[in-house]
Amino acid sequence: MANQHGDFIWYELLTNDAGAAARFYGAVVGWQTRAAEGSDRGYQILGIGGEDVGGLMTLPADAERAGMRPTWLGYVGVDDVDATAAEIVRAGGSQHIPPTDIPGVGRFAMLADPQGVVFYVMRGATDGTSTAFDPGKVGHCNWDELATTDPAAALAFYSARFGWAKGDAMPMGEMGDYQFIDHGGRTIGAVMKRTPEGPPPAWNFYFGVEDIDIAAKAVSDNGGAIHYGPAEVPGGVFIIVASDPQGAMFGLVGPRRS
Repeated sequence: MANQHGDFIWYELLTNDAGAAARFYGAVVGWQTRAAEGSDRGYQILGIGGEDVGGLMTLPADAERAGMRPTWLGYVGVDDVDATAAEIVRAGGSQHIPPTDIPGVGRFAMLADPQGVVFYVMRGATDGTSTAFDPGKVGHCNWDELATTDPAAALAFYSARFGWAKGDAMPMGEMGDYQFIDHGGRTIGAVMKRTPEGPPPAWNFYFGVEDIDIAAKAVSDNGGAIHYGPAEVPGGVFIIVASDPQGAMFGLVGPRRS
């Protein structure tokens, strides 16, 4: 694995209608979908321009019965999955799937931070570099945003495990700071306090688009819902926060060209 320990290396959608989700994101983000080689669970790879960005799979029935709903999850690359998983549990997190091998792909674990936010850690089986996160590319994740009940505690937790550091911060009044996260010489996202009326604590991932207005229209035209935006953010780009037809939350970021 050529990525640094602490890089986001993959994004995965768990959904209750994989076919419909693939069509929706193809229309909105431009992803092409193909079956993962050797998968016996119908895993689909999402890619654009010849580069793989993430995966798509049907939400397991036992997870759905336990109350899990369609959601996007991120994979953080680590040097040692077993050691990182054990450390996360010792630090007050929890383990949903123990360290497990995927032949030819890598070793992973599904975990949650002390505030209950679910994520994966993974060590790839090869030395290839993931470009799933690339702030400069359309169709790739451009921004990783954590909304949580205790931003300071969450940032301390992730920083200790993954080497993340505080970057700049934008005051948001009673909401506190919108605290940027730096890693590997670049800003990868931010941590903020969740709004009381908003969704439960979670990561939200913003995928790059060529034109935010065209993408927003595609969301609405294809059965999704826009909850915020388009709104301008620093850098002269615009964001929307939306949900797909199955209810999974996601973000889009891009310029306004029209």
